Amino acid sequence: MEVTETLSEGLKREFKVVIPATDLESRLMARLVELKDQVRINGFRPGKVPLDHLRKTYGRSVMAEIVQQVVSETSQTALTEREIRPAFQPDISFAESEQELEEVMQGKSDLTYTVALEVMPDIELADLSKIKLTREVTEIPDEDVVEAVKRLAEQNRSYTSRKEGDKAQEGDRVTIDYDGSVDGTPFEGGKDENVYLVLGSNQFIPGFEEQLKGAKARSDQTVNVTFPDDYPAEALAGKKAEFKVTVHDVAEPAEGELDDAFAQTLGLESLDSLKDAVRAQIENEHASLSRRKIKRILLDELDKQHELELPPTLIEQEFDSIWSQLTNDMESSEKSFEDEGTSEDEARAEYRTIAERRVRLGLVLAEFGEKSEVQVSEEEVTRALQEQVRQFPGQEQQIYEYYKENPQAIASLRAPIFEEKVVDHILEQVDVTEKVVSREELLLDPEDEKTAKEKPAKKTTKKAAPKKTAEKKTPAKKKPAAKKTADKS
Repeated sequence: MEVTETLSEGLKREFKVVIPATDLESRLMARLVELKDQVRINGFRPGKVPLDHLRKTYGRSVMAEIVQQVVSETSQTALTEREIRPAFQPDISFAESEQELEEVMQGKSDLTYTVALEVMPDIELADLSKIKLTREVTEIPDEDVVEAVKRLAEQNRSYTSRKEGDKAQEGDRVTIDYDGSVDGTPFEGGKDENVYLVLGSNQFIPGFEEQLKGAKARSDQTVNVTFPDDYPAEALAGKKAEFKVTVHDVAEPAEGELDDAFAQTLGLESLDSLKDAVRAQIENEHASLSRRKIKRILLDELDKQHELELPPTLIEQEFDSIWSQLTNDMESSEKSFEDEGTSEDEARAEYRTIAERRVRLGLVLAEFGEKSEVQVSEEEVTRALQEQVRQFPGQEQQIYEYYKENPQAIASLRAPIFEEKVVDHILEQVDVTEKVVSREELLLDPEDEKTAKEKPAKKTTKKAAPKKTAEKKTPAKKKPAAKKTADKS
């Protein structure tokens, strides 16, 4: 094998590899000798088929297998000997001339092919001991636990139908059918039956619940409301709507006591046990919020501390993924870049920056993980697969088989586990100081905190909607009166 480097430009490399025809010929003859005792050809006894006849019959197909095997072996050997780490699967190309390829297949010519690839950049990892981070934590007052228990009691409150002719009051639960229309035309998601609605819960769009106060069981009502200007379904935003409502039942809430008996209805021994469980749940929520925030801050710091040349193809692949998601989301919501106060060129530049950040951090975290020998166990992947399968009730077997038959799908489960383990490892190495904050501060996104502290000299055009699509998805506030429409928008 002869390997010649033909290109070394930045992270791009290209090699010309030549495999002598004599090497291919020796492999071919060895394989034909093996076949001699395996094949059955009319007119010849087993094991007595002449090699020339075998070559004439099977030579081309056997040579094709040999060429494929040789290319796989020699290309990998060429990279290993030069300690080259490809950023992605190398691109292998052969001579375009059919005559040249035919001569190779006949064993008359050397095999020549080209390997083109981009290599992983050299990464000088930051000194983690010099990184200082602040982890926000919050204390849980007893009154917060009590309030959470009260909300739990309200959610599990029982209701008793009022007497015939009694009017619905604030806090009552009405059972209704509704059928909405805009300018006399029904709209998707504007109809439902046997819906529970607690008056005063603000579950439906503004004005809807107020107009049902005073309604009686087995009565028909007409509710006129206006959808908010910022309603998630743009086709309904700011529109006046009429709902034909049938009230089937009006029920008043039962007086519930926060005592051991209530806790036992939830499967716990006592009210104290319930409070302990609620406190533990709140602590887990706070810990998750705290972890998410410090991870974001850590990634920002790692991004600032690592300057490296990025493989162009990886950037393009990441950008294409982001851009495809963005344009699909905008198409489904019937939005344009102009609606978001930007242009396609500006958006492309913004998302290319995001793609570069993701690639840079991916390479840095991978390098930290490799240096620290972070591993993802098969047990961890299996748990992740089981969680994924549970999200598709009734299709468990199909989903399970899909992942088992697709290595890339399994890799998509392994990658986030690896990232979280690397982040945990890094957080153990950096200097972390805890800071007690309020729950409201803990809930703030780092970007929101930064924006709140800054005082821009002039008002700028907001471009938040496209950016949120790529970096984080913020669900719209649910409005069950047209819930199905909002869910699909």
